[in-house]
Amino acid sequence: MGWFKLCSFLLVAIVATAPAAAAPDVGDPAPPFTLRGSDGEVYQLSQFVGRTPVVIAWFPKAFTGG
Repeated sequence: MGWFKLCSFLLVAIVATAPAAAAPDVGDPAPPFTLRGSDGEVYQLSQFVGRTPVVIAWFPKAFTGG
């Protein structure tokens, strides 16, 4: 039981002291990313630069019963 408490304490200490990612400001460009669409295709944000507006919609509890 002692090792479990020690590991738990170390994990909490590491997470608590980890630097937080800076939140983007309004008007900042989105970082590059890749996502799988609901159609099964993989899309990169860079595919749409200068072509069309991009809307990202997600539903965290969709199909989870929660």
